Amino acid sequence: MITSDAVAWNAPNDPHPARAASQRSYSAVAKGDLEEWLTVYAEDCVLEDPVGRSMFDPEGTGHHGHAGISAFWEKAISPIARFEFDIYDSFANPESNTCANIGRIKTSFPDGSHTTTDLIMVYVVDDDGRVKSMKAFWEPERTMASFTKA
Repeated sequence: MITSDAVAWNAPNDPHPARAASQRSYSAVAKGDLEEWLTVYAEDCVLEDPVGRSMFDPEGTGHHGHAGISAFWEKAISPIARFEFDIYDSFANPESNTCANIGRIKTSFPDGSHTTTDLIMVYVVDDDGRVKSMKAFWEPERTMASFTKA
């Protein structure tokens, strides 16, 4: 189990490139470090969070490349005061560069209110261990139903 102040990893933790990349991504988000986060992702990456049309991606086509995911960061990550990740399962095929993590993310806003998102995140990495594709499966309505005022 890996645990930091904001990332609890309670899932299988054998060495796997996609699993390691996902852990680096969570750590960078928890620290609020965009530059570190960008180093986790390939230049030609595609990020879908959540998959499909959403308030972050009205077209539902994902965020492409470092410019696209930087814009996503500004919309979805930078306004949050604190992220707390609890990853409780992870499935990685040793014959592929893919893993799927199951977990919960608590997002706290500057006023102290917060939401909780239950989700599945699928990571595909290239041969250098950088994320080519990340798809987060979650339902915005369920997240908003968890909204708790400060």
